[in-house]
Amino acid sequence: MHKAIPSIFLSTLVIAGCSSAEEPKAPAASAPPQASAESAKLRAALLPVPKGMSVSYGPEIGAFGALKSTQQGMEAVRKARAQHPECAGAAQLDAAKPEVAKSPAAVVAFSAARGSITQAVVSLPSAAFPEPLPKQCADYTADVGGTKVTYKTKTLDMPAKGDQSRAYLTTAAGDKNNAQIGSVMIRRGNVIMSMLVVGQRVKPQGLYELANLADQNLARVKA
Repeated sequence: MHKAIPSIFLSTLVIAGCSSAEEPKAPAASAPPQASAESAKLRAALLPVPKGMSVSYGPEIGAFGALKSTQQGMEAVRKARAQHPECAGAAQLDAAKPEVAKSPAAVVAFSAARGSITQAVVSLPSAAFPEPLPKQCADYTADVGGTKVTYKTKTLDMPAKGDQSRAYLTTAAGDKNNAQIGSVMIRRGNVIMSMLVVGQRVKPQGLYELANLADQNLARVKA
């Protein structure tokens, strides 16, 4: 669930509802037959439904590259025309890599009138963490569904979580659909948690509180 908004998350745009792409239908909450035991375990690391929100997608579990959310996100990346194409998947897990695509994963999304939260937990074959956002990806434009969107991203000073962690705040401005996107990524061992919070205004402190809860769940799964 994780390349959604051009810049750091083009693919999650589909789930977060920030692009003109068709929003995927929410799959049944029950695990599909092919889902591995590891994927089912990862589901326990997902956030509970936040107060005032409802589940809008998932939970979906299975191989990361086979998830509908991942596939539609990658399609969104292919369709978007970015000023810097390399920014579309920067600072995120690359589902095009076989070792990442085959990794067990769990994804869920929540929504409310004020915005949405999308979270994914992926168990990689070995400990790895995406590189920081390249300098050229901090301020650039992209054509998303025929709309020119400007993305400006800054790194947040989030208190350290897990073995590695990182957080960004992106302002996306285009036509009348302006929004802020908070992004958090946390690694514990070989498991990575990625979360996007989308709204008209995303407060860093609120993002940190969600990150704390997500990290606590991650720690229990890794215990």
